[in-house]
Amino acid sequence: MYRTHNCGELSQKDIGKEVILSGWIKRIRNFGSLFFIDIRDYFGITQLIIYKKSVKKNLLLSKESIIRVKGKVVERLSKNYNLPTGEIEIYVSHIDLLNSSLSPPFTIEDKTDGNEEIRMIYRYLDIRRDPIKNNLIIRHNLTLETRNFLSKNKFLEIETPLLINYTPEGARSFVVPSRIYTNKFYALAQSPQLFKQLLMIGGIDRYFQIVKCFRDEDSRSDRQIEFTQIDCEMSFVEVHDILTFFENFIKHIFKKIKNIQLDSFPCISYYDAIKMYGTDSPDIRFGMSFVELNDLTKKENINFLKNQELVIGIKIRKCIYEKIDCFLKKIENKNFFWIKYLYDQTFLFSNQNFLNEEVIKIFIKYFKAVPGDFLFFSYGKKIKTREELGKIRLRIAEFLNLKNPKIFKPLWITDLPLLEWDEESKKYKSVHHPFTSPKEEDIYLLKKDPKNIRSKSYDLIINGIEIGSGSIRIHNKNIQNIIFKYLGLSKKEIESRFGFFIKAFEYGVPPHGGIAFGLDRLVNLLEGNKNIKNFIAFPKNNYGKDLMINAPSFLEKEKLKELHFR
Repeated sequence: MYRTHNCGELSQKDIGKEVILSGWIKRIRNFGSLFFIDIRDYFGITQLIIYKKSVKKNLLLSKESIIRVKGKVVERLSKNYNLPTGEIEIYVSHIDLLNSSLSPPFTIEDKTDGNEEIRMIYRYLDIRRDPIKNNLIIRHNLTLETRNFLSKNKFLEIETPLLINYTPEGARSFVVPSRIYTNKFYALAQSPQLFKQLLMIGGIDRYFQIVKCFRDEDSRSDRQIEFTQIDCEMSFVEVHDILTFFENFIKHIFKKIKNIQLDSFPCISYYDAIKMYGTDSPDIRFGMSFVELNDLTKKENINFLKNQELVIGIKIRKCIYEKIDCFLKKIENKNFFWIKYLYDQTFLFSNQNFLNEEVIKIFIKYFKAVPGDFLFFSYGKKIKTREELGKIRLRIAEFLNLKNPKIFKPLWITDLPLLEWDEESKKYKSVHHPFTSPKEEDIYLLKKDPKNIRSKSYDLIINGIEIGSGSIRIHNKNIQNIIFKYLGLSKKEIESRFGFFIKAFEYGVPPHGGIAFGLDRLVNLLEGNKNIKNFIAFPKNNYGKDLMINAPSFLEKEKLKELHFR
């Protein structure tokens, strides 16, 4: 028998029991005739007391070696109330070395001395540390709650293929050569998009899948080339139905995992998000939405500014000037100015020719500023001005510690553009994907102004991070074919890539829609972490490489020949 109990469950009620424990040596403290060992397994840590006379002379014990001990549970004299087992210890009568260990390349402690690279090479050792182990437990709990919630709401979990035909979905696909079919390739699925739509056509009313997806693009702290989605689809729904149901789903997850009760999710259009925050993924925890000032500058005849295409500003309440002064020195954008309304009701302001006391008072009054407030302005061409002030807004929030990781502010972004013009390829591409439905009131624009068509799409943004994205799908064959043609696909290409899908449209397609949530991002956000790699058992690095198994790697000539490569 390897154990009668695990290393995290014994307590005072077990005093006097003979027990067997197995685990890794976390720490050894030598006191001459006796020594103390902390033994660790998945469940916790227990302290052992071992007299040297009871240990075989040739038994070499080292940190991270695996031992099995037999002994009696006794009360611990110097109790450690930070441990669940801190009131007891094991008086060891027998010890076996099950497996020895080399000295680990970094300390197996909560605060380790190992950098990210060395910990990824020895990821199996990193997983022994509580922070990584607990992250994987949290991920498990999240997926379990997801399965339970969706199953109780009549969703059916169905697996879809990972090896599929190549289809243009925006990002690059990984391709897999076929051994049997010369010069033919599979693609690794970027998402189950077509298959979940086919499931709706097949009469499966509600589908979900916690699924691996693959995109051949650069990795980042919030992105991996292989990632996990909570993928969902529903029949006979409109945008409101999706937003209502999945708002309840996210509220349920936050309540169950973090005991946080979220407020109702506001909903704004893509165009309003750009107008108010300069981004389609706004962080609304700290306010500071843009105020447009063109009418004011023209009405008040403010020289120079009245001729600008766009003038916008933001107000920062009760700002510490010394902090913001340091921040201002780092900003390189010249198309901005600022006003600091001091507590003695005087002003400090940037050195622009058009700024004087009269103009400053106009802006102070318009923003209803109070002493201590800071006003920041940007001007110039519309798109660039909004983008630049959006970036500065986030940098100000970061600099002033306004991004409270314990506050969560979700919102829905809706009505994203259906298509966008790609100058390089001289053709349109889908903003979401080619199967997103246009809004009914914009369908007439398909033939004359496609770039202004709004889609029945929605993104869930939490604290400036895109957590989920989805849309109502096209269920009209003619509209689907028009979209394919806008994307530059010929009839032959449509038939080759999507013939099976278009064929299915002839057999009764229900109105349907869905959404996919990034599981890695969601659990990372819940825990206030900054790197999704901490919640993936065996992640890739930022260059898409697995440092532990050294993938990708070269293939031998024989294998290449088998795959018809010369």
